[in-house]
Parts: sequence; structure tokens; C-alpha cells
Amino acid sequence: MEKNGNNRKLRVCVATCNRADYSKLAPIMFGIKTEPAFFELDVVVLGSHLIDDYGNTYRMIEQDDFDINTRLHTIVRGEDEAAMVESVGLALVKLPDVLNRLKPDIMIVHGDRFDALALATSAALMNIRILHIEGGEVSGTIDDSIRHAITKLAHYHVCCTRSAEQHLISMCEDHDRILLAGCPSYDKLLSAKNKDYMSIIRMWLGDDVKCKDYIVALQHPVTTDIKHSIKMFELTLDALISFNKRTLVLFPNIDAGSKEMVRVMRKKGIEHHPNFRAVKHVPFDQFIQLVAHAGCMIGNSSCGVREVGAFGTPVINLGTRQIGRETGENVLHVRDADTQDKILQALHLQFGKQYPCSKIYGDGNAVPRILKFLKSIDLQEPLQKKFCFPPVKENISQDIDHILETLSALAVDLGGTNLRVAIVSMKGEIVKKYTQFNPKTYEERISLILQMCVEAAAEAVKLNCRILGVGIGGGIIHQHELIHGSSFCAAELGHLVVSLDGPDCSCGSHGCIEAYASGMALQREAKKLHDEDLLLVEGMSVPKDEPVGALHLIQAAKLGNVKAQSILRTAGTALGLGVVNILHTMNPSLVILSGVLASHYIHIVKDVIRQQALSSVQDVDVVVSDLVDPALLGAASMVLDYTTRRIH
Repeated sequence: MEKNGNNRKLRVCVATCNRADYSKLAPIMFGIKTEPAFFELDVVVLGSHLIDDYGNTYRMIEQDDFDINTRLHTIVRGEDEAAMVESVGLALVKLPDVLNRLKPDIMIVHGDRFDALALATSAALMNIRILHIEGGEVSGTIDDSIRHAITKLAHYHVCCTRSAEQHLISMCEDHDRILLAGCPSYDKLLSAKNKDYMSIIRMWLGDDVKCKDYIVALQHPVTTDIKHSIKMFELTLDALISFNKRTLVLFPNIDAGSKEMVRVMRKKGIEHHPNFRAVKHVPFDQFIQLVAHAGCMIGNSSCGVREVGAFGTPVINLGTRQIGRETGENVLHVRDADTQDKILQALHLQFGKQYPCSKIYGDGNAVPRILKFLKSIDLQEPLQKKFCFPPVKENISQDIDHILETLSALAVDLGGTNLRVAIVSMKGEIVKKYTQFNPKTYEERISLILQMCVEAAAEAVKLNCRILGVGIGGGIIHQHELIHGSSFCAAELGHLVVSLDGPDCSCGSHGCIEAYASGMALQREAKKLHDEDLLLVEGMSVPKDEPVGALHLIQAAKLGNVKAQSILRTAGTALGLGVVNILHTMNPSLVILSGVLASHYIHIVKDVIRQQALSSVQDVDVVVSDLVDPALLGAASMVLDYTTRRIH
């Protein structure tokens, strides 16, 4: 140790708050105890360890022959959110005296509990180095916030998985102070070879229970949604009663909501039900054997998605409490555990299966790695931790041009007659618009679009508009997100086929909505009529240098041209059938038709909906947009919304 700057033993304080964190810390404590030449161990016990209702689990620490230096009663009873906050405050009041007395070189803190946050806060403010176990993991509740807060306070990190290591690096922690060791509990799990496991099973579940023919249930409240987690626990118990297998139910932890969960157990008579054994605590060595030989484990404990994978025991993970955890294939998730039947079906699917053993969280050699890591800590190094921030661009927020510039998007509208590109501001104002006739070939159109976008972007600089992106084409927006599809081909709504023998479409198919109702389709039909001298009626004329387009067809229809009216009616019917398909697929509450043709189609579309749609969607509102240039505004709006939600 002298070569690392330490000329004395390393004084290590291990603080444990509950039965769960002790199962991870105990292997490290045993390892420290076996090397008295290097380490002095102080054990601090607090939290639910010291509460009778939760099993007085400090006794198992004494049974493991550890001297408990300090017992701190830090839990304010009430099992609600306020009690959790008060418990943190009480721990913060009591811990300074303890730490001043023990004067540890390093404190080992585990996990993501509110008690652990008090420990880390106290140690950090008192200039005591902190080693955090299991940082960088993701679960999905308030525990995430607590875990990451402890990470920011800690000086050294022991993580269990490669993903957790990468998360810590992404959180700007120093790579040299991160150890990928695996989970310490796996050292015991993977070496557990208790041949007399049947005596343990019988002791906890009864003499008539067979191996793989019982369930272990362990469910805790979700503090960010207490009401739902209590309801979910009630549904779980109902499903277990219906499933009719012997079940070991462990009481929940001390988080807010646990009192209500215990009431649910007692309301349903679980403690006296012949199929259930309800217990406050099972020693970890025995708990290992119980889950290793169970037919299934159910609940939302991290143990289910972490430790139980070492045995390949089937697990049913309920709700969101562990939603972000890495899991083996033995875990079946029931994210929305909102019905008894759903949970019961999961039990039928999982019970009695056997999965391959998983080593995602460890290979059985975590403790030797952790002890080596502890020995390498140089107490002469500065205590102040450093964060490894990624390089950032020069801050230009005080530049007057940056302050005054207009956030904008380029919008592209590929019309039948014209190509249009516009600079659209965040306020929905068209700053400048560019229009060109639409070329005949695909290659010419793409070339012209690119050219117009380049010109518009150059002009935007002069207009002090910052272009955030380019919007083009149709799309489906769901919960403010653009749906792309597996090959970025989602929402080609213009190519919904409404007739098997319809006109050819530019996409290569035929009978698409676009082949009937688009501006290009109407332009094609208008040109046909004009070539056959069937377009113009009295009161109409087309200059020789003006190409025939959709507007001429509309004008002819208004002036009584029967053939033009028939073409528009067919086009409107095709559009209406497409709208019916969309109503049946996505069931929107409102249909808005936009563009110059919208007012000519709306009545036909409404008629088609009344005649062809299911009765449940026939009452949908169909209106015409009163926006000027709605296609350009729609194309720009998604770009502006998408980019600014991620910048600001």
C-alpha cells in the first residue's frame, strides 16, 4: 500500500440500510475481514434493519459475526412520501457525529435507496471518499434519480454490467475511477451448492411442497405512482389465489405505499390462507435456495431481474419499477399489469419453465476485483473529484446576430404544376417563397428541388434566419413524433390504392389516390380534354403560351362542362375512399382538407364517408383549411417542433 501513497491500513466504513443492500455488501465485508493487514472495517447499520415490522434484519449481520460499530434509528414511520423525506433528514442530523468519531478513509455505499442518499451526502460534505456500488444502472422509478445523484457525489464506482459502465462514462465520471467488477452477490450465487435445499423449502413453505412447484412473490411500492402500485399488488394477489400454487410472499420494503400494501395482504387474508406463507425476511443464503428451486418468481424486485437470472428461474416482472434493467431471457415483463387475467396468463406461461443461467450481472469474481481496487486508492490524491466533460463548441449566446436571428425551416411543396420552397419562421410566417414550374422527369425535379433549397438557404443568411431543417412530403404524426416506418416509407397516403383497374400512377402502380386526385392527375385529364377540344366552354380561353392545368379543369366544371365535372367527381370519390381507409386505420377525430382543390372535393368526400365508412366513424368532422399555403406550413411545422424540443 505504500507505493500508492498509503502508509497505514485503509479504514473502510460499510453502511447498510436494509436486507437487500446487505446481500450485496456482505460479500465485500467478508473479503475485507479476511485481509486485516490491509483494511480496518467499521459497520454502520441504519434504516429498516432496526425496525421490528421489517424483521429486525440487523440480527443477520450479527449472525455473520460482524461487529456493528453504530446503530442509527433513522426511519420516521408513516410509509408515505413525507416520511421518506423526514427519514433522510433524520439520518443527515445523526450521521455527522458518527463519521466524526469513526473518521473512515472511505465509505462504501450501495445502490439507490433514500437512506443511501443521506449517507453519500453526509460523507461528501465531510470530505470522506465514497465508493458507490451498482451505479450507472437504469430501473425506471425515483430510484434512478437517487442512484444518479449518489453517482455525482461518489469518488469511485463499482458497476456490474458493461452498459452501466458506459452510462457512468456518459455521465462524465472519470474512467480511471470506474471498476467493472460484476455484482458482489453473484460471488455467493454462483458458488451456492447447498445439497439440502429441500429442508429450506419445507421450513418456509411446508412439508408437502415439491421442488419447482411453488412461487416466490416479492413486490414493492412504486413511489412515483403509489396508487397504481397498490392496485397492481391487489391484482397480483388475486391472480396468485386463482393460480392455486403454494406461494412464499415477502413483505414489501419501507418505501411510501408499503403500509397500504400490507393492508391489502391482510384484507385478502394472505397471512392465514393455506396456500400462502407471508414472511418479513428470509436470510439471504436460504433465499438463494428458495428462488433457485422455485417454479416461478413474481413481483417487481431488482432481485428478480438480477440475481434470479443466475439460476434460470422463470421471473414475471410487473409494472415499471425495473423497466430499464438489463435482463436475461428468463424474465417475462408485464409492463401494464392492469388486469388479474393478464397476470394470471403470465403465470401460466412462466410457471415450471427452466431457462439458461445468465451471467449478465457477474461471473462470481467481483469481490477480489473490488478488494484490489480498494488497495489501489491513493489517499494522497486530491479529494476533489473531477468530471470528464466532453468538448463543447464555443458559446456564442452573447453574439447579437445570434440573439436576433429567426429560427426557421425550409419547406418544400411538390405540386402538380409548380415546385415551391419557402423559408418559414417559428411563428408560422412565410419569410420568403420561391416558385418554379415542375419539370417532367424525376431527375429534373430532384435537381431543381436541391437548387431551390440551396438558393433559399443562401438567402436565409442574408435575412438572418437560422435554418433548422427541411420539411418535405406527407407524414403521420403520433404523440408529436414523425412515424418513419421500418424503411422510411411510412405515410405514403397518396399511394393508397382505391381501384384495382385505375389509371397509371407515377409510383409505377395504378389506381392510387394520387393517380386520381392530385394536381398532376387533374392536369393530365385537363390536357386530354383540351387535346380533344372538349375542355373549353363558352366564357373560357387558354392563352397559347400558358400550359393547361388543374385550374382550367375546375373552371370548366364551374361553367357547366359535364366531362370536367365527371373527372372532378371521380377524383373526389377516390380521395374520399382514401379518407375512409385512413378513418378505419387510425380513427382521427377531425379530417382537414387543404390546398386549392380542397373546397371542390369536400362535399364528395363527405358523401363517400356516409356511404362507405363504418357507422362508428361516419360522424367525423371534415373541414377545409383556411390557412394560406398549408402544405408549406405543415412541412415546416414538424421540423421546427422536432428541433426546438431538443435544443431548448
